[in-house]
Amino acid sequence: MKTKDWVAHVKPPFGGPEQVLRYLARYTHRVAISNGRLLALKQGRVWFRWRDSKDHNQIKEMSLDAVEFIRRFLMHVLPSGFVKIRHFGFLSNRTRKAMVQRCRNLLPPSLVLTSPPCQKARLCPVCHTGHLHLISIESGAALTVGNVSQQIPRFDSS
Repeated sequence: MKTKDWVAHVKPPFGGPEQVLRYLARYTHRVAISNGRLLALKQGRVWFRWRDSKDHNQIKEMSLDAVEFIRRFLMHVLPSGFVKIRHFGFLSNRTRKAMVQRCRNLLPPSLVLTSPPCQKARLCPVCHTGHLHLISIESGAALTVGNVSQQIPRFDSS
């Protein structure tokens, strides 16, 4: 275990934890170029919009050969084994189990979250394959499979 004491200066987030998560998600879950910036594919060239920071952030259009566009796009794909988000401190892999337990021991019992009971994974009601988790049943939406009509459940496949 590391022996150096860390001193962290932490301020409360301005807009709350939801705003912090939205801010981080924009950077951790974005792609190299969004669909809205892609304009056309003509004669083997990809047309797209880009922002020129050297020209007062003017939005300009550019075209690249399709092969060059794909090459540049793939430069943003992480190699196998690399991760975009790394954990440090009490969530680092080396000390995670011991440090999370220590955090639980230091918290008052009323603040310690217990994990929910394990539920058996459900199969998709349409194709009967895959492990899906029921989030909620949307009202008013019906699904007809054969002669059977049933409510459509929302599933989280993550």
